[in-house]
Amino acid sequence: MNHNASPVILEVCANSAPSAIAAQEGGATRVELCENLAEGGTTPSYGQIILARKHLHIKLYVLIRPRRGDFLYTDLEFEVMQADIRTCIEAGCDGVVIGMLKADGSVDKERCTELVRLARQWGLGVTFHRAFDMCADQFQALEDIIEIGCERILTSGGKSTAMEGATVIAHLVEKAAGRIAIMPGSGITENNVADLVHFTGVTEVHSSARSKFEGGMQYKNDHILLTDGLSDEYSIDLTNVDRVKEILKRANG
Repeated sequence: MNHNASPVILEVCANSAPSAIAAQEGGATRVELCENLAEGGTTPSYGQIILARKHLHIKLYVLIRPRRGDFLYTDLEFEVMQADIRTCIEAGCDGVVIGMLKADGSVDKERCTELVRLARQWGLGVTFHRAFDMCADQFQALEDIIEIGCERILTSGGKSTAMEGATVIAHLVEKAAGRIAIMPGSGITENNVADLVHFTGVTEVHSSARSKFEGGMQYKNDHILLTDGLSDEYSIDLTNVDRVKEILKRANG
């Protein structure tokens, strides 16, 4: 049972404009739009951003991450991120999702502060993403991120999934003491969300709520793979409206 004054809200990690629309239809409060979820997510195309914005009346946040891998960025990559934030400002997005680290595993406060300033001067909110989970000291990182001016931290508690990191997430909620929102993400489904909310006391959760859908191709060339390690070129990953509804129902059950 959710005893919070306000209901638990869901942010859907949407891999496309169609997924973002499904998230809205299912009752999500906010979309984090990205691409390449198999690589942990990267910045979506201009077209995805523009079309998601056109169809959404809920909040639209965009992932600012130029590549897969670590969160240590060159000056050129930093400029790419600034340019992507400007695109989001022009597109009328509600926020951006950022995260940069230094080589020693601490938060890159200087450069993150610049990104936050750029976004906030145009009225956009900022979430700090799971670069947080790669920090050497999460409780120090928490203080740094509060100081930088982010609204929330997306975290799995430094583990591969939020359920595995639930104890750390509960401690982070306690330490944050309302100064910043702690939003668990990674592996959250309708089957575990109630337990996670109950155990940690969080008021927002993050899930892609995806399902595989059969594509519409009648002709299939079975002699070729276009991608590494994917056995099927003809199925499509999309956010599932019913899964979104079910996660929300159980989070607030």
